[in-house]
Amino acid sequence: MALKHAILVSLAEKAASGYDLARRFDKSLGFFWQASHQQIYQLLAKMENSGELAAELQAGTGKPGRKVYRLTDAGRRALHEWTREPTPTEQPRSEFAVKIRGMNFGDPTAVRLDIERQREAHRARLAYYLAEAARNYPDPEALDAARLPPYLVLRGGIRTETGYIAWCEEMLELLDRDPAHPTPTRQEKP
Repeated sequence: MALKHAILVSLAEKAASGYDLARRFDKSLGFFWQASHQQIYQLLAKMENSGELAAELQAGTGKPGRKVYRLTDAGRRALHEWTREPTPTEQPRSEFAVKIRGMNFGDPTAVRLDIERQREAHRARLAYYLAEAARNYPDPEALDAARLPPYLVLRGGIRTETGYIAWCEEMLELLDRDPAHPTPTRQEKP
C-alpha cells in the first residue's frame, strides 16, 4: 500500500482539507499507516495534478481560505482498482523484538523496563480503542454497510493491542522465573 491509497480511502469517506486529512492521520489512520504532514500535502498536490482529486477553495471567516479535496471519478477508479489487487502478506518490523532478543548482550534490566513501558503504552492505546468502540459503535450488530469496515479495522486494532499486552505480560512472567533476569528494584528504575 502506498500513502496514496490511505488518502484515497480517507477522502472517499469524507472530503477534507489537507489540515483535516493530516489530523485524521494523527488520530486514526496513523495507528495503521504513518505519514508526516509534509508527505500528505505533497501527495495531495500530485494527486490533484494527476486528476485523482479535485480541490475547492473555501473562503474562511476571519481566516485564510482552505482547499478542500474530494475524489474525482479517476480517484474512485484508482481506489476501486487498488481494492481488487491482492494484499501482500505483511512483514512486520519490530525494533522492540530485536532488542528483547539481544537483551543478554546488553542491559537486561533496561530491556525489562522497556517491556513494562511498552505494556503500559499498549494498555493506553487499547483503552483509547475501546473508548472509540463504545462511543462510535455501541451496537456492532446493527452496523450498516458504510460503518462496518471502519469498525472491523478498529476491532483489528483492539485484538492487536490485546495480543501485544498479553505478550508483554508473558515475557515479564517468564523473566520473573529466571534468576538471570531479576525484577529491577526502585533504585534501578530510571
